Parts: sequence; structure tokens; C-alpha cells
Amino acid sequence: MTRGRRFFTGAFKPEAVALLAIGVPTAHAAIGKSGCQKDVEGGGASRYLGAMTSDTAADRTGTDFEIFIVTAPGLESVLCEEVKARGFRDATAIKGGVTVRGGWPEVWRANLELRGATRVLARVASFRALHLAQLDKRARRVPWAEFLRPDVPVRVEASCKGSRIYHAGATAQRIERAITEELGAPISAEAGVSIKARIDDDLCTISVDASGESLHKRGHKEEIHKAPLRETLAALFLRHCGFDGTEPVVDPMCGSGTFVIEAAEIAAGLYPGRTRHFAFEQLASFNEAAWQAMRASGGNGAKPAFRFYGSDRDGGAIAMSRNNAERAGVAGLTDFQKHAVSDLMPPEGPPGLVIVNPPYGARIGEKKPLFALYGALGQTLLTRFSGWRVGLLTNEASLAQATGLPFQPSGPSVSHGGLRVTLHSTAALP
Repeated sequence: MTRGRRFFTGAFKPEAVALLAIGVPTAHAAIGKSGCQKDVEGGGASRYLGAMTSDTAADRTGTDFEIFIVTAPGLESVLCEEVKARGFRDATAIKGGVTVRGGWPEVWRANLELRGATRVLARVASFRALHLAQLDKRARRVPWAEFLRPDVPVRVEASCKGSRIYHAGATAQRIERAITEELGAPISAEAGVSIKARIDDDLCTISVDASGESLHKRGHKEEIHKAPLRETLAALFLRHCGFDGTEPVVDPMCGSGTFVIEAAEIAAGLYPGRTRHFAFEQLASFNEAAWQAMRASGGNGAKPAFRFYGSDRDGGAIAMSRNNAERAGVAGLTDFQKHAVSDLMPPEGPPGLVIVNPPYGARIGEKKPLFALYGALGQTLLTRFSGWRVGLLTNEASLAQATGLPFQPSGPSVSHGGLRVTLHSTAALP
């Protein structure tokens, strides 16, 4: 753990000392070089990605393996920017997410800190398997006891692509048998710990789903409006629009408040996973004391000099937004008001970002009546929001054009609510 270490001669806070002890970057710790180059997944020599030899949890936290951070297809490069900004090592954008290298503390930290991640997979083993007998034999060599507990149920999910082993069910059965016979852990379809086995071009990769429930479930938004936007998507769309927490945000069709609450949390320096539980807490590699120190280090307590604003013509949506903001701990940073788009006025202070997820034609009602709504939104922003940037999410380019706003070339396109939606954004309005 000494490679690349730099020495700091000042005073550390106690929580920083705890994090440094397990190899987690802090404000005083050296952060490994990372990049966001594009890459494609490929095979490689048979190997165990997380070779662990010690019997102690403290030593296990120092292992090094590949970590796959999943995100919505189409947003990989945006997530890679966030991963790089958070100091993760060797960040590479690939189809479906971003890979980094690290140990279990980096797995915990990715779940805790990354706003755009859907889930985090620890790739703990990899080997060639040309037939089921070979899969059975090599699966038994995986050091299951290094990361699974014999008293915690496990479920196995498998997929096969372009390989001589093509039966996902048979693959899962062989790995389940290896776990039960070598480790003694029970198999259960309802288990909170999931092993994911993927055989691609005869290479079997074994991953542990360290997240459990999808990471968009922050634990705050108990009340949702029609067609809600997932928090993970909202965070990445904010980042793509250039938001970094240092400017006000306005959402004139806020629904249950997702954009506004995410922006306020970012500005306050709050970790998105600060109040929820994760599957990795049930693993043998988990260190409770180190985890509590890491979680306690989040939130700089800073109170921005500006607020974050949401409005909607639906009074029920406003009530939901206020309640969700209260649960998230950012009620004092947000302001939700009931009024129509035509009554929208810019808040006092510097310009910032207007970001909005209006109704879609195929999502809520018919598309034709929406042209007037989009037109009214564009007129309001063009006449009253000079100097503000705009981000607008919709499934129809014609609806975006109806605003009359000077959109730049289309941004990321992702699947949302069964539709393909695209982010359209502007520079500062004239």
C-alpha cells in the first residue's frame, strides 16, 4: 500500500486518518491518475482479479481488482467525468459504464459518492471455461471465502454470449454448487447478495453486486409524481449541462423535485448514499469501522449563498417536492412554488441553469397539445432569463424546436420510461 504514497506534514482530522489507513483518497491523500478514454471490453488471460490471501478484514481491504460502475447506456462518458473528478484510478468508459481499479474501500466509496452510478460490481475472478465440467472445476478454485460469508444467503445470475457454454441456467447451477460445496453459503432467489457470472467469448467473469438495490434509490424520495426521473439520470444531466454546485438551478416543471433536490445536495456536498444500506455490508470483506469513518467524512456543511427553485402547476407535486426535500435534508436550500410556466420569473441573484423534464407526447396524453406548452416555456425563458443556460429533456426533437430556444447539437440520448429521450441544451441565453 506504499506505492505512490506522498507524505503530508500538516495535521489530519481523525476521520482522514481512518480513511488513509484503508487506502481511501481524502483531501490530503494522493489521488491516482485517471482518464476517460473510450475502450471496449475484451478477454484476457485466466486470472483471479482479487487474489486475497489474508484472513483478516483489514488486510482484505488492500486488494486490487477491476470495478465496473454501471450507468444508463448513452451516459458512460458523463459518468466517467464524475468518476475521474472523485479521484478513482484508471477510469475508462466502456459500453454500459466505467471501469476503475481499486480494492474494497473503492467499492464502498463508489456506492457512497457517485451520483450517476446505477450499481457497482466488484470483478473478483475471471477464467476461461470451454465446457461445463471445466466451469465447475474452475469455479471451485475461486476464493469465495475471501468475500462471501457462509452464513449469508447468495443468489447467482448468469449470462452467456458468443461462447461454447451457452446455457445460462446450467452456468448458474454450476456456480451455485461451487459456492455451497466449497463455502457452505445457502442459495436463495431472494438473497440480498448477488453473484453475477458472465461468459463472453469463453471467458467467465465473476462479479459481486456490491450495491443491492439500484443506486437511484437514495432513500429520500418516498413520494413521486407522474413519470418520475431517476436521480442517477438527473445527476448526470445536470453534470452534462455544466452544473457543479456553484450556481442556482430552476426547474419550472419540477414534478416530485428530482432535479432541484439533486442540485441542492451537490451544492451542499452531501453523499448520495449517505442514508441507505448496501449489499457489500453483508460481505466477508466488509469492515464496519472503516465504513463508518468513510460515511462520516461526507458533507462539508457548506451552505450555498443561493437557493434551488422548483415550480409546477400541480399543487400535489409541490407538496411532494417539499416533503422529499425535507427528508433529504435540503429543505432550507430549496424553494417550491405552485404556478404555471407563464408566471415563471428568475430569482434574484446571478444567472444559473434552468433544467426541465416536460411532459412527453407518448408519456402523458397526446403530443399535439404539448406544442403550445413548449412554446410558452421557450417564450418565457427567452424574454425573462437572459444569461441563463437551459437544459431540456424530451423524446421529440419537434417539441424541443417548438420552444424556439437556440439549442446546441443534441446531447446524450437515453432510455427513460420506455421512451428514448434526448437532452437538449443551450449556452447562456442572449
